Amino acid sequence: MIKILLADDQALIRAGFRVLLNSEPDLEIVAEAADGQEAVDLARIHRPDIALVDVQMPGHDGIHATRNICADPELTNVKVIILTNYALTEYVFDALHAGASGFMVKDAEPEELIRAVRVVSGGEALLAPSVTRQLIAEYVATPRRVQPPAALVDLTPREREVLTLVGRGMSNQEIAAALHISHTTAKTHVSRVMIKLAARDRAQLVVIAYESRLVIPAP
Repeated sequence: MIKILLADDQALIRAGFRVLLNSEPDLEIVAEAADGQEAVDLARIHRPDIALVDVQMPGHDGIHATRNICADPELTNVKVIILTNYALTEYVFDALHAGASGFMVKDAEPEELIRAVRVVSGGEALLAPSVTRQLIAEYVATPRRVQPPAALVDLTPREREVLTLVGRGMSNQEIAAALHISHTTAKTHVSRVMIKLAARDRAQLVVIAYESRLVIPAP
């Protein structure tokens, strides 16, 4: 069972998501929050697998919640999916750097949200990789991007190659096929890269790949 924390200041939206997600046999809403601070508090109590967090809420917003959830060593297994009304916003840029695993536009089809929760919970691939890559490419093209981590020099040539493929949005299975290695070996390489770069998840690896120019944003 995938346990879900839902954070949105609009009760009607929470009700809709609750009905949708609780109707799936492997998904369960375990807590609901109306602002970012409440989301953090409830995450510490319920330890959900996924936190669906609206980016714009009164008081402490979704970025506050994301940053605090992802920085808490006791919540390392909680994956944050940002909910937003807009596909490309500065809020989402900040949320990705705060540790969000992906994002979902609120007007997406119900099946997309259900799939997103399962995909991010499994840690196999980024949510909506094509849109997320576009988002990250736009972010790193701006002067405010941060420098890539110094630990990049500690990667082996194979690990740099794997990081590049992760940056292109490939799953472990796709990386295995591209490099002619087993799925288990690909997964091991990705895990080692995450450890060396102190990355919380694949979303942060994509950010690092773009910022390091291992992947060049499309013109």
